[in-house]
Parts: sequence; structure tokens; C-alpha cells
Amino acid sequence: MSHRTEEIPQNEEEQNEQEGKAQDPATGRPGGPAKASSGRPRPARSWAEVRHLLVRLHFYAGVLVAPFLLVAALTGLAYTLTPQLDRLVYGDQLRVDRVGDEVRPLAEQIAAARAAYPEGTLASVITPPGPEDTTRVVLAVPELGENQRTVFVDPYTAEVRGELTTWFGSTPLTTWLDDLHRNLHLGETGRLYSEVAASWLWVAVVGGLVLWLGRARGLRAKSARGVLLPDRTAKGVRRTRSWHAATGVWLALGLLFLSATGLTWSNYGGERFGRLLDAANGNAPALDTALPGADAPGEDHSEHAGHGGSGGATADADPADFDAALAAARGAGLGGIVEVTPPADAASAWVVAQTDNTWPVHYDRVAVDTTSGEITSRTRWADHPALNKLSKLGVQGHMGVLFGVVNQIVLALIALGLTAVIVWGYRMWWQRRPTRGDRPAPVGKAPERGAWRRIPLPALVLGIPAVAALGWALPVLGVTLAGFLVVDAVVGAVRRRRTA
Repeated sequence: MSHRTEEIPQNEEEQNEQEGKAQDPATGRPGGPAKASSGRPRPARSWAEVRHLLVRLHFYAGVLVAPFLLVAALTGLAYTLTPQLDRLVYGDQLRVDRVGDEVRPLAEQIAAARAAYPEGTLASVITPPGPEDTTRVVLAVPELGENQRTVFVDPYTAEVRGELTTWFGSTPLTTWLDDLHRNLHLGETGRLYSEVAASWLWVAVVGGLVLWLGRARGLRAKSARGVLLPDRTAKGVRRTRSWHAATGVWLALGLLFLSATGLTWSNYGGERFGRLLDAANGNAPALDTALPGADAPGEDHSEHAGHGGSGGATADADPADFDAALAAARGAGLGGIVEVTPPADAASAWVVAQTDNTWPVHYDRVAVDTTSGEITSRTRWADHPALNKLSKLGVQGHMGVLFGVVNQIVLALIALGLTAVIVWGYRMWWQRRPTRGDRPAPVGKAPERGAWRRIPLPALVLGIPAVAALGWALPVLGVTLAGFLVVDAVVGAVRRRRTA
């Protein structure tokens, strides 16, 4: 959720001014301040101040971070549509004209692809996802860097349908939208935007939920209907707040999921998550690709990077061996779409990996000795650690592929809902602006500062270490929060000096 300044103290101040009530200058609420022996006001500590501190945090998270969230929501919405856009733009390459009766051997399909595109080396071959899809022959071309040239072949006729420059299997359009969502095409520096959004999203969501569910007053605060549905009878800012909060409640679970999964592959938070996986032995098991009797044992770690291997051979492997490796893998029970990768050297085995990302997923992998047709090593999806499974499934759900079209629809609704929540949040900020002739302002006032000085000591003792730990686990959150505090302190000092 974005910001929500529900029942913030400045409204109480305005109401009390109109009613002629005395106020405590330290708290901004009715009643005189507690006096110390020196006669100066002494803030009264109260657990209610935790709520006021949360209001201020939620407000500034909304005002300052909401633009990042809005960009992430809109670019994520565009990325959600990539499967349909790919078929629309690249239908000639991705789809076959007519489904045949029998699939041609991989060796024949590879030969056709290499005849049309002889440059580079064979990196891998990906079998068709469905009967109407093409086979993908992936070529490693030095001048393309980390990109590949993928040749699309009709599996029934071995006719080359075209080629595309891909990035780990993604089409140019999908890659462009992916970069837009992750870094705004600004490289590693641009990735800070998405990490700021992911780091603060859960803070805004949790803070908004606590404020909405625990509000002290409100016409329908005690009913489930008042929490889950907007109040259509309300007017002005209360009506906007009702829509903002109720929509946020419905989106909360999805937004928390997107925040958590987005952080797992972020720059700084993702590095901390990697440490957690290492410490908890939560990484995917490595596939031993060393052939029996080989001098130097090897392991295939491509799974750790989240992408299939791109092959390390400097010359093309025998196309017939692709069929041999595929036949051995099928015999070992690897069904569906698989990627066949040739060995990096003579001492290594072929790797055949399932790449079915749609639930129920299939991620088994085998190492194959094509000279004997034997399976020399195997890793099963069922044997992956639970933390690794959750991480991998979360990433697929975040990308909208885990549950197919249903996944896409849910993500699109979340993106649209988050956009609406942000717009309503800014509308509330505008609606809360002072309208009296002697106090005009374009937007509403920020919630009062200094609430942390009135929080009970036990809350401070527990809260400060917890915030420090969060700042370490999520460095971007910690740095930006510290920046907010510094700026807020400077602004407060300047205003106090002007008042004095």
C-alpha cells in the first residue's frame, strides 16, 4: 500500500483550535503538558505513540517511495503480458505452420540450423514446449557477449523458421521489458530503483494494515465489512481513505509475495539472501558432470545462477550425440521440455535438464555418457532443500509463469490495484491540505514529528536492534531509512530555529 494519513494529529490540532481547546505543545493533543521541575514540557511516554510513529513512517514511505512503486507496478504489468506479446511479434519463429505426424531427429534439425547459421558454436538444444512449438538451437556467438543466437526449427520438417538474439532463452521483446522492469535500462545503477521499491513495499503494506486494522475510531472499525469493503457513504478524504485501505487489504498478501520474491534476486538484499542459503544449506544440489574414470571431477553449477548452461565447448559436438543424450534422459523419466547441453570438455558428461516452469514444475537433471548411454549422475527436484524450492517457485510466480494465464491475470490485477492505491494515497494528501484563508497549502501537512521520544523505553530497547538488523539484511532499506531520518532531523532543527 502507499501512504495513508488516517487520523493524523494535525487534523486534531485544527479541530481543537476551532473548539478553543488547550493543547500540549509536545504531543499536539488536548490537555496541558506534564511539567518537569524546571518548568519545561516533558513528553509523556505512551504505547499509543507507537501508532503515531507508524503513521509518520507510513506517510513518508508513501510520499517518497510511491513513485518507485508506481513505476515497478506499471513496468511489471507490461512484463506480465510478454507470453502473448511474444506470440504476436515472433509467431513465425515460435510456432509451426502445421503439426506433423513424426518429429525429426535432433541431429537433422541441428544440421539445418547450422547450415543456415554456421557462425559460433552449439551451446544447447531446447525441445519444443508443445506440439505447435519450434525446436530451439542455441548458438554461442562471441560478439554477442552474454546473449545467444537462437535458431528456431520446425521439428516436423527440419525447416529453419528464423533466428533471434536471445538472453537465456528470452526473446528481444521480453528481454527489453525485463530490463525496463528491473533497471529502467540504466544498468546496475538502475537496479537500485527496483530494490528500493521491493525493500519498502512490505514496510508500506504492513504499516498500512496495522493502522487500518487497529484504528481507534471510525464508523465501521469493528466489523469485517468495514475492513474489507470501502465505505460508500463517506465523503471527501474519508471516502478516499476507505477505498485506499480496503483495496490495500485485498492486495496485501500478493504485495508481500512480490516484495519478498523481488528481494531474492536484488543486488544487495539478494546477496544477503544468498548468504542465508549458504548458511542453511539451502542451495540446489550440484550435478556431478565428471565422467567415470575422468582425471578431474566436475560439477555443473548453472542451476545456481538461475539459467541453463550455455556450453563451454569451443567446437560443435556431434549432432547425433544430442539424440543419444535425449534418448537416455527420456529413458530415465525426464519428460516434457528439456534442454540438452554438450559437455565442456572430453572429461565431462552431457547435461539434460527439465525446464518446465508451469505447475507442477519439473526440474530434474541428469548427466549422460553418450558413448555408453548411461546416466552418470542425477539431481531430482524432490531432493532440493525446502528453502531453495520456495525461492525458485517464488521467482516463477513473480514472473507470471508458474500457473500460466491465471498467474498472469492475478499479477495484472495486483499491478492495477497497487496503481489505484497509490493514486488514492496522493489524493488523500491533497484533500488534507489546509483550506483556511490564512493557511493555504497545496498539500496536507505531514504527521507530527518527535513521536519516538514518547515511545515507552521497552519498545525502544527492542525496536532499535530490530531496525538495525533489518537494515543489515536489507541494505537499501537501511540506507534510505537513515537518509529519511537525517533529512527529517535537519528540517526539524531548521524549523525550531526559525520558530525560536
